[in-house]
Amino acid sequence: MSARHRPGTALPSGTAALELARPVLPLGQALLLAAAAGPVLDAAFPDLGWWPLALPGVIMLYVAMLGRRPAAALLVGAVGGFSFYGLQIQWATVYLGFLPWFALTVAQTLFVALGVLLMSIVWRRGPLVWTTRRARLGIIPVVIAGLWTLREVIASMFPFGGFSWARLAFSQADSPLGDLASSIGASGLSFVIAWFAAFVVQLVREPRREPFTVPLRFGRTLLAAAIGALLLAVPNWPIAVTGTLRVGGVQGDADSGLYSTVERGTVLQNHLDATAPLLADDQDLDVLVWPENASDVSPQGSAGVRSVLESLADAVDAPFVLGAITWTGEGDEQQIFNSVLQLDPGEGQVDQYDKIHPVPFAEYLPAREFFYPLAPDLFDMVPRDYTFGTRDNVLDLDGVIAGTAICYDIVDDDLIRQMVGDGAEIIIAPTNNADFGRTDQGAQQLAIARIRSIETGRSLANVSTVGVSAMVEPDGTVVEQLPTFEPGVMVADLPLSDTTTGATMLGRGLEYLVGGLGLGGLVLALTARRPRRR
Repeated sequence: MSARHRPGTALPSGTAALELARPVLPLGQALLLAAAAGPVLDAAFPDLGWWPLALPGVIMLYVAMLGRRPAAALLVGAVGGFSFYGLQIQWATVYLGFLPWFALTVAQTLFVALGVLLMSIVWRRGPLVWTTRRARLGIIPVVIAGLWTLREVIASMFPFGGFSWARLAFSQADSPLGDLASSIGASGLSFVIAWFAAFVVQLVREPRREPFTVPLRFGRTLLAAAIGALLLAVPNWPIAVTGTLRVGGVQGDADSGLYSTVERGTVLQNHLDATAPLLADDQDLDVLVWPENASDVSPQGSAGVRSVLESLADAVDAPFVLGAITWTGEGDEQQIFNSVLQLDPGEGQVDQYDKIHPVPFAEYLPAREFFYPLAPDLFDMVPRDYTFGTRDNVLDLDGVIAGTAICYDIVDDDLIRQMVGDGAEIIIAPTNNADFGRTDQGAQQLAIARIRSIETGRSLANVSTVGVSAMVEPDGTVVEQLPTFEPGVMVADLPLSDTTTGATMLGRGLEYLVGGLGLGGLVLALTARRPRRR
């Protein structure tokens, strides 16, 4: 310290910048910390669902990247990304094996590594731009969180429609922080977690020669705790209930996956059998919901199956929503769709939604001419490509507008906004999780669905072939849930709402804002010059 420096005053900017630019850990220790961050962050998501671990998981990755030069930062990001995604999506190995899991994990790892590279630049060079303690505490965490959120958004959109799984927000369905999704959306919630973690790191690493007005450790801990408590106290967006819808959901417990080997008709029969108790109890439903692919014999191609399903709609005396495969055209002109059909009593099929976001490398093979020769044995498992649907994703259930999300649709931000924009008062989410066995994939998907419920202010019926099937209220509360891999029915009176939440009003606006702040801060950090040594 200069002899002229007095406690309580700002350090010369060059001194602070040089001190904050140094790595906190040797590279070997940083790589170990990044590798450990993956399991910690994974534990914040279901099936464990220890949501408070999201914060230390992110902090560990931040500390590992502090002060790193580009090559080292990329390596730290690659280790952290692979350790996290390798655990988070291990369910991809159940039917598909090692190669698809490895390819998807590597793809997501590349996004994480690039994100860590950009964030490390801001951590290392930011103090050259923001030379006072207040500026560093106020701006650097915002820039870091903006870059984290931008990385999540880009990975959710590209390539081939993106992979929106495992965003920070989706770990918070059981957390008080989850309520923030109703005001600022999933991306906003991810930003808040990433920002608070960055704030804590910046607060702790500030030079000790810039004391607070209270004892240093106590003051920093108190400030971080106060901000954390304030975030946890933010209430859910007020939801105006306009009525209720009595929803019956059926889980048939059937091997109904893309690679099912059971005899055709078995899945349909399982769901017919599982529905029997509903008919016997005369539940007076407003809608009956079966899962995605619940009818493994399409009513489009079988008059007998169509008659059975129409008879069931008549027996329930309510709209009947179910998943089946449909098609248009013949021969080389044929288009195949993963569809949800609506059958009304006395009318038969009255509406249809075709899945808008088929899963790449599972429901279709993008750039088939390029990818197929790389692994023909593997891609023989995707012999046909489902066509992208173009119908709207809402159904009119006797005057109640229901948004429809088939399985992976639930992670697509634009599809959720589209259904709410078209007047959805409730969300029906038929899904088929049979391909993932007894892994935590179904629980992860339900957590995503619950965040969507909070985000939109809409109740949600998540109805799966094998689980997790659950009824969710607009605040994300699960009011009915079935055991996995058991046939069963669930009935709930779910609130309807036409409330426009803060998240719905913001749309992608917040993403543009925080992403722009992240990129703007990055440019300033890149163009800053180091002070000359005297």
